[in-house]
Amino acid sequence: MPSRPSLKSKPKSPSRTPSKSRAAFPQRIKLANGPQSPDMPLWARPGFLIRRLHQIHYALFFEECAAFDITPVQYGLLTTLSLNPDLDQNSLCRELGIDRTNVADVLARLARRGLVERHRSKLDKRMVLARLTPAGQEVTDEMYKAMQRAQERLLQPLPPAERKVLISTLLRLIEGNNHLGRTIFTPS
Repeated sequence: MPSRPSLKSKPKSPSRTPSKSRAAFPQRIKLANGPQSPDMPLWARPGFLIRRLHQIHYALFFEECAAFDITPVQYGLLTTLSLNPDLDQNSLCRELGIDRTNVADVLARLARRGLVERHRSKLDKRMVLARLTPAGQEVTDEMYKAMQRAQERLLQPLPPAERKVLISTLLRLIEGNNHLGRTIFTPS
């Protein structure tokens, strides 16, 4: 990676020979209103772009859903319990693709707000099951339109056909790399 010049360094000569790292990234990345330089190799890194898009999604989600004070992960858990009541913590981990510690924390936060209740399984007393309270179901239902607006705003720059391709491509990337995550994502 090229080093950053200090403010006191001389401007580089245009006749300078490209460094090895720059030669490995010769193409120019062209974004509508963004960086257009081979000196910005981050814009060619899928992981960086996915992380940046994740940040944008969070900003849109919080803007649209501000009135509810619910995070995207919390809403994912509420949605999962809305569709699959009485799930245990391990099942929630697999449904959401997050680890047990995070699921336990999210459940505790939602339980404190009266949105989720937990109880022992009648079949296996070691297992604690979670379900939405009536208030939790109400918040999940009320938030849906705001959450959907955030999703639509995220995809708005793409025409409908490209939106489907993006979703399909993301699913393929997840399927192909799922075994590498801390928790295996296996939605029902």
